[in-house]
Amino acid sequence: MAQAPGIDPQVRVALEVKYQQRQAVAVVLLVTAALAYLAASGPADSRAGGAPPVPPVPAVAQQNQMHRVVHQLQQRLHELPQDKDSWAKLGSSYVELARVTADPAYYAKAEGALKNAGDTGLAAIGMGTLANSRHDFHTARDWAQKAITALPSSSEAYGVLADALTQLGDDAGAQDAVQKMLDLKPNTASFARASFHFELHGDVDGARDAMQRALKAATTPEEIAFCRYRLGELAFDHNRLDEAAQHYAQGLAARGDDMTLTQGMAKVTAARGEVPVAIESYRRLVARAPLPQYLQEYAELLEANGRGDEAARQYDVLSEQQRLMESQGASDDLAAALVAADRGDGMQALRRAEAEWSRRQSVFVADAMAWALHVNGRDAEALGYSDRAVALGWQNATFSYHRGMILAALGRVAEAQEALVQALRLNANFSPLQALKAGRKLAELRGGR
Repeated sequence: MAQAPGIDPQVRVALEVKYQQRQAVAVVLLVTAALAYLAASGPADSRAGGAPPVPPVPAVAQQNQMHRVVHQLQQRLHELPQDKDSWAKLGSSYVELARVTADPAYYAKAEGALKNAGDTGLAAIGMGTLANSRHDFHTARDWAQKAITALPSSSEAYGVLADALTQLGDDAGAQDAVQKMLDLKPNTASFARASFHFELHGDVDGARDAMQRALKAATTPEEIAFCRYRLGELAFDHNRLDEAAQHYAQGLAARGDDMTLTQGMAKVTAARGEVPVAIESYRRLVARAPLPQYLQEYAELLEANGRGDEAARQYDVLSEQQRLMESQGASDDLAAALVAADRGDGMQALRRAEAEWSRRQSVFVADAMAWALHVNGRDAEALGYSDRAVALGWQNATFSYHRGMILAALGRVAEAQEALVQALRLNANFSPLQALKAGRKLAELRGGR
């Protein structure tokens, strides 16, 4: 396996050595495994924020089971209102319900329950997870550190810390947190985070290997679905449609009505040119789960295929969903900035991107700043942010597309062509709409116009 630049060799030692110990370690609960990427939900190729991909949305049967767990905890707390661990578990369950139902009203319930849990390590993990899901990454980092102080052997606490530091742009700190997770518990959750760390540094083979190990450590249908989704995303994001479809299908075999795996299959269907089938799949998907990622992908697919009025309605729903999330304390200026920039709303895009940049300076936000500045005609400034976006080496088609368009606007034709070729070589289907624009700009540059 090739060494990825900037990655501590100890991380790889953990992948090679600690994996051998996995049979002696209990597999993490579903909530922890799923929350590996909850911190910044968005599609793998950064179409809605450049963040780690969201984990699979559990099937309806599992959602019902989660509601039963919440009910059981509520009953227990009615009888034992001083049971702090049950309050903490209830709060974490509400955070998970907010994710799988796309209903941010659960955030307030989660916060209330976690406050009732008092000053415990479990409560701090729950508060950190809640802050990550609200995109309040500084607060999440602080809660994670409190949790680690109370529970120094908790891999879950280090997972919350790794998620927060990744989003804050503290690459070295995130790497250390992932390493600690692997040392403490080499399971599905820790291997998944290691996988994303490798991916961010351009080590696709390392990311795939770590995710395969996460799959081997998985014991529940939910964990298997999660791992198959991530493996499918790694394949899709590197132009391997058949491999992606195989992983999505195998995940659906484990968890039949998993919505994220269904979204993956819809993406493959669209990429293969089966547009009517893909549109119908997305229509059903957003009816079940109006998550911003799904809404944006659906709107772009409609727009790319000449159905502008229908696309506009989906963009309206997306805007309303963003307002709803913000009303519950879940800010997502990053995703909003990229959507606004893609739609040509330069003022809104830059306002949102600058707000996010004031809070954190990660590669994800650097790309959003670059794109927002480009839309506003400030390409010299945009290029500086684009340089920061690609600094870790992430092989990301959207980043390459943005960079190519910025370079083209600056008249640096040869470099622009190289970046646009790279975007389409990495993933010719990174976006139903923006990939078309990338192809058109590349043809224009090659034609000398």
